[in-house]
Amino acid sequence: MEFSELIRTGRAQAELLRGPEAPPLRGTLCVTGHHLLLSPGPQATSDLWLLLLRSVDSIEKRVAGDSGTITLRCKDLRVLQLDIEGVEATLDIARSIEALSSLESVITSFPFFYRPKGLRLGDAWHFHPPEHYYKRVARETNAWRLSEVNEDFSVCPSYPRAVIVPRAVDDDALKRSARFRQGGRFPVLSYHHAPSGTVLLRSSQPLTGPQKRRCAEDEEMLRAVLAGARPGARGFIVDTRSSQTAKQARMTGGGTEAKAAYPGWKRLHRPLERGRPLQESFVRLVEACGDLEQSMDRWLSRLEGCRWLAHVKEALSTACLAAQGMEREGACILVHGAEGTDSTLLVTSLAQLILDPLSRTMAGFQELVEREWIQAGHPFQLRCAHSAFSHARPKHEAPTFLLFLDCVWQLGRQFPLSLEFGEGLLLALFEHAYASPFGTFLCNSEKERCLCEVRTRTHSLWSGLNQPKEQRKVRNPLYVLNPLAIWPSVEPQSLRLWQGLFLRWTRPPEPSEVAWEKVWQIVTDKEKTEGSQPTVSAPEPQS
Repeated sequence: MEFSELIRTGRAQAELLRGPEAPPLRGTLCVTGHHLLLSPGPQATSDLWLLLLRSVDSIEKRVAGDSGTITLRCKDLRVLQLDIEGVEATLDIARSIEALSSLESVITSFPFFYRPKGLRLGDAWHFHPPEHYYKRVARETNAWRLSEVNEDFSVCPSYPRAVIVPRAVDDDALKRSARFRQGGRFPVLSYHHAPSGTVLLRSSQPLTGPQKRRCAEDEEMLRAVLAGARPGARGFIVDTRSSQTAKQARMTGGGTEAKAAYPGWKRLHRPLERGRPLQESFVRLVEACGDLEQSMDRWLSRLEGCRWLAHVKEALSTACLAAQGMEREGACILVHGAEGTDSTLLVTSLAQLILDPLSRTMAGFQELVEREWIQAGHPFQLRCAHSAFSHARPKHEAPTFLLFLDCVWQLGRQFPLSLEFGEGLLLALFEHAYASPFGTFLCNSEKERCLCEVRTRTHSLWSGLNQPKEQRKVRNPLYVLNPLAIWPSVEPQSLRLWQGLFLRWTRPPEPSEVAWEKVWQIVTDKEKTEGSQPTVSAPEPQS
C-alpha cells in the first residue's frame, strides 16, 4: 500500500499548542508518510516543527462550529493540541494520523528512509558485536569460549549468532540443553567478574513439566560453570518469579531446576512484576503526573497506589542480591524467569552496572544496552508498541526497558560522579526505544533484524549519539572513574520520582537542570583556559 492512499488531506491551516511553557505556533500543517509538520510561514521567526508519526500513542478529535481540535498523546509523554480550520479537514487529518501511526510493517518505517548528513550506512553497527566482549573475557579466563552454534538462529531464534559458553561443553550439548529451555534460551555468559573469578549467566526456565523431566547436558553445563570458576565455587539460581508462579508453570510444561539434579546450586525466588501489571503501573503513574489540579494527599496516594517506585526498588534489590553473591560470596549466579527476555535482562544489566566500572563509561554503557537488551532478544517491537496513553487493550506491551532506565537514573542520582553519561542519554534511549529514526531498536530479535536487513539499510543510534554536537547533551561533566562497586540504597527515602522524564512536559526546568548547564559551562571554560582537550572520558573497553 502506498502512503498516499492513507493521507486523506495533505495540508490545513492550524495552531499548535505544545504545553504550558511553549508559545503557540501557527502555520500550515502537512501530513507525510512518516511525519506531521507545521510550517510557520515566511514571516515567522520560529523553525519548522516536525513530529515522527510513530511517536503518536493515541489521538482524540472533536469539532465545534467550523473548526476542530486534535489532541495527540505521544509515546514520549508529550501532549500536543492542534486547532485546525475546517471540520472536514480536521476529521481527514485525524484519520490520516491514525492510519499512518499504526502501521506495523518494519521495512516501511522511517529508519529505512532516514539519511542524515554526516552519517554513513553501516557506521557504528560494528561497535558492539558479541566477539568484542568475548575478547575481554578471554583476557581474564580461559574457561569460556565463543560458540557459533546459533549461526543460523535455528537453536534459539531470540539469541544472537554467537554466544559465550563454558569451554568444556561442546555444541551438541548446547543444542540438547536448548531443547530443555523455553524458547531455546540455554544458559549463556552475561558477565565475568574478574576480581572474584565468578560469572553471571542468563537463560529461560527449564521445561521440567509435571513429569519433572531432566536434561543431562543442561546439568553438565551448570557443573562446568562451577568447575571453571574459582575452586569450591557454588552457585545461586535467581528466579524472578514467585515460588507459587514457578510451581504453576510446571503444570504447563515449565518449571525450575531440581535441587538434586544441580548440586552446588541453590535456588532463590525474587519475584519481579512483568507484563500487563507493569504496564498498568506505568499508565497510572503517567495519569497521576498529568493531573495538575489534585491535592497533595491525592497526589501522594496515587503515587503510592501505582507502585512504580516499588518496582524500581524490587529491581534494584534483586540486582544487588546477584551482585553481592558474586563479589562478596564468590558465587556464580544464573538469572531466569519464564521466557528470560524481560526481568532476567533487567537484573543482569543492573548487576553489571553495580559491579563493573567499564559498564559505567559512555562506550561501556552503550555496549551493555546493545549486548544485554538488543542482542539478548528483548522484544522491543512488542514491548514498546504503545506507551502510557494508548486506548488499545495491552497485549504484549510492558515498560521493562523504561524500568531499567529509571533504575540507572537512581544510580546516577545516588552516585553523581560515577557514571560518565547523564540523564540526557537515558531520556534519549527512552524516546528512541518507542519511536526512532534509527534502526537500533527495531524488531524483536537479531534474527528479525537480519531478515529485515536492518544493519545494512538503517543507521545506528550509537553513531548519532556519538556525534560531537550530541555529547554535551548526554555526557556527565563531573564524571570520575570509580573502580569500586556502587551499592545503591533502596530505602524509601532514597528513591525518587524521575521528574526529568515523568514531569518534563508539565513543569518548567528545575534549578538542577540550570545548574547542570552551569557546570558544563565551567568545565568548557576551564578547558579553553588550559588549552586542553576534555579529560572526563575513561578508556573504552579494549577489543
